[in-house]
Amino acid sequence: METSDKKKVVVGISGGVDSAVSAYLLKKQGYEVLGVYMWCYGSHDEHCRAHQDRADAIKVATHLGIPFEIWDFEKEYSEKVLKYFYDEYNAGCTPNPDVVCNKEIKFGMFYKRAIKKRGFDFVATGHYARVVGGTSQIRAVSEFGHCPKYLASGKDKTKDQSYFLYRIRLEQLSHILFPVGDLTKKEVRQIAKEAGLPVFDKPDSQGVCFVGEVSMRDFLKGKVDYKEGNVVDTKGEVIGHHTGLPFYTIGQRRGFTLTKYKGLPMYAIGKNAVNNTLIVGCGKETEAESFRVGDINWLVSNTGSSRNGRIPYQNLRVRIRHLGKLIPCDILFENLKNKNSLKISNLEAVPPSQVRCKLKIPQRGVAPGQSAVFYLDDIVIGGGVIL
Repeated sequence: METSDKKKVVVGISGGVDSAVSAYLLKKQGYEVLGVYMWCYGSHDEHCRAHQDRADAIKVATHLGIPFEIWDFEKEYSEKVLKYFYDEYNAGCTPNPDVVCNKEIKFGMFYKRAIKKRGFDFVATGHYARVVGGTSQIRAVSEFGHCPKYLASGKDKTKDQSYFLYRIRLEQLSHILFPVGDLTKKEVRQIAKEAGLPVFDKPDSQGVCFVGEVSMRDFLKGKVDYKEGNVVDTKGEVIGHHTGLPFYTIGQRRGFTLTKYKGLPMYAIGKNAVNNTLIVGCGKETEAESFRVGDINWLVSNTGSSRNGRIPYQNLRVRIRHLGKLIPCDILFENLKNKNSLKISNLEAVPPSQVRCKLKIPQRGVAPGQSAVFYLDDIVIGGGVIL
């Protein structure tokens, strides 16, 4: 972590224990700390935790004796995160609101106001991730070309949140701090307890970013278009019915009704929005060997062009869901002109915004709309949306 010579940092205090400990550690290290609660979703629905979280954030700042402000991003959150969320479900995809929230709000509007408008040196959050630098830590990615900072997974692999952070821009990393990234959750709670923080035993938040725990079906009702339809097998035979395509995720096993099939477990493997049908399959039908990834954000300065050497493919892995397995893979660039697939290490041009990910171990549940994030050892080299 950065050492402080009275550097100024804005800490996003969410009302939870992780951000509270982040603010505590930064103050202890000598930073000039401003605590900020990001007001993004103010619904009075029973599942919304915003009002309680705001109150807890105020208690934390008061306990630490740091200045505190509330920054209102409710309009931006509605326009940039919730609209995307509903639009993706209407299009038959499975979106990831936490990824978009980090891009548009925490490291978008929040970052811009803190760094660009208010002149702070850093922003900090309670994410379990790390910003690392120095050749001793990044030998595995040195062939990408030198970057001053890299995004890496957190020490606590059961809480690692680097998957949600791949849309941070490379140039932002020098201004971002993750104070709990080198700690385990158990260590964070112990620090909070010893420091007397009022949220030391507050349960971890779950559910949609800034919204809280909520039944996805209930949250989507009234926000997306849906109607009952048929469930079909891979041959097109109608074997059951579903209650609305937006309520199903690729890889899902339950929630639809089968009327003509008994035997192996069936999983959702596709959606046909035109015919309003849910496609299910079993066994090998559920597994993908490769898939396309678009809208990629690269977090390395050069994605392995031949003049900088080859990517060490034996270490390249992809994650297709939060805390999911890290799966060995190859990244292929589909050259549309020559209709060839080239390994990224052979490219001389700017890294592509769309690639094919070829899995070395076929996987179930590769869901369009979710994110695929690429790792080299613990370093995030980039990621994008599964197409």
